[in-house]
Amino acid sequence: MKAPFRLGLTGSIGMGKSTTAAAFAARGIPVWDADATVHRLYAADGAAAAAIGAVFPAAIAADGSVSRPALKALIAAEPAVLDRVSSIVHPLVAANRQAFIAASRADIVLLDIPLLFETGAESGCDAVLVVTAPPAVQRARLIARGGMTEAELAAVLARQMPDDQKRARADHIVETLSLEVVAGYADALIAYIRSSRDA
Repeated sequence: MKAPFRLGLTGSIGMGKSTTAAAFAARGIPVWDADATVHRLYAADGAAAAAIGAVFPAAIAADGSVSRPALKALIAAEPAVLDRVSSIVHPLVAANRQAFIAASRADIVLLDIPLLFETGAESGCDAVLVVTAPPAVQRARLIARGGMTEAELAAVLARQMPDDQKRARADHIVETLSLEVVAGYADALIAYIRSSRDA
């Protein structure tokens, strides 16, 4: 059996990654979610919790899980902490992703990776789909979502590759202006990938 086609999905915060991933999932495409994987790794029984706790005990909550607020505070006080945490977490995330791909019996898998280009994960993809939207739409979505100040948004965007650079490196781009557009694009891209593999 052929290995699955690995379609990477990325885009800046508020650009429509979750909506796009859901459209592919609704069409039977297995989705691996980097953020959900980190969430599991940070749980009390997760591999990252013990490893981070060994280096930064103050980042661990009473239940043994990684406390995101405590970790955020440590990083704010000493930015180098982020690099150390990343060096612990990224290999665990990559191993989980590889296990997901190896276990899949589907012809296509979607790899939802917010920091795909920033972490070099595109090397493990057969093609990359970038979601995009105008800056005004992005900000409106984030404000509507709530819980993020302008300063926090600026900090997140500073860690992410700018949208124009992501689009320049993409194999496929979808502008997520409506659910109908995203659904139609998912149908078209799945059909294109399948026809290319059968050629």
